[in-house]
Amino acid sequence: MVFSVEEIARKLGGRVEGNGALEIRAVAGLREAREGDLSFLSNPRYATLMKQTAATAVLVNESWTGETRATVIRVPGADASFAQAALWFGRLPVTFKPGIHPTAVIAEGVTLGRDVTIGPHCVIEPGVVIGDRTVLVAQCYIGHETTIGSDCRFYPQVAIREYTRIGSRVILHNGAVIGSDGFGYAKNGPHWAKIPQVGIVVLGDDVEIGANTTIDRARFGETRIGNGVKIDNLCQIAHNVTIGEDTAIASQTGLSGSAHIGARVQLGGQVGSAGHLKVGDDSIVLAQGGISKDIPPGAIMGGSPAVPADEWHKTQAFISRLPHLRKRVAELEARMKTLEGKT
Repeated sequence: MVFSVEEIARKLGGRVEGNGALEIRAVAGLREAREGDLSFLSNPRYATLMKQTAATAVLVNESWTGETRATVIRVPGADASFAQAALWFGRLPVTFKPGIHPTAVIAEGVTLGRDVTIGPHCVIEPGVVIGDRTVLVAQCYIGHETTIGSDCRFYPQVAIREYTRIGSRVILHNGAVIGSDGFGYAKNGPHWAKIPQVGIVVLGDDVEIGANTTIDRARFGETRIGNGVKIDNLCQIAHNVTIGEDTAIASQTGLSGSAHIGARVQLGGQVGSAGHLKVGDDSIVLAQGGISKDIPPGAIMGGSPAVPADEWHKTQAFISRLPHLRKRVAELEARMKTLEGKT
């Protein structure tokens, strides 16, 4: 595909500053871009690359001020606009022909919607209901009486345990496990006795779960993931956790049992939480943050235990100065000893 800069701006609802007749053939990051490429700037951290980039055109936010040799396309949101434009230049999405592969094992009493795809070596247990146009790519396991909405896609080796409820347009990546037992045990003398995990998992609409992420079934009641939630690879969501709508959770995050995460929350990579606490709507926890108590709505937190981010940044700045302060204290002690000797 080849588009002019002007065509791209028109499709994205942006405006051109520079030569709108130039042709764009591909997309790339600012550092890697070459002539004929479209790039973007959304994070001010990379603003210095604007002077160096060889991109023909760059998508920027309306408020951007700076210098660049490239033609600029101003858009309301550079990140989202670039994601849209990238679809025009990439490979065509992989599609799957509806039908049931001969190696699939489907129990009696399963209900399949229209144009469903069941790939090689999938296993579907009794009582399962799968909505229209949903795709199970290969080697997926769907447990007893699970319900799945329309237009979902489950990639290879997804495992869904019994009684799980999944909405529409849900994407589960390779190796995701939904509905495994929660980590529940009671001390019985020197041994651990298993506590039955009799609850379920509920995933809302438009949820996306990354590869090898696990979401445990509730001890009783529900582990609930709200509409529009996006969870990265290698995350652990424990029993009875609730996550509000449109929350985004980065890789290797672990949420302990019965934690309540609000709507539109952002959790950075390797965030960990204690159980039975609340994270308020629209709050942000920076990477490797340790959540040990409730977080109010709209807060930005960092560190472990997590504290307000500006406080945490100041603490990190002081810590970086400790070697210098240690050296300075040693020098002062030596001078004091010298002065005491003269006295």
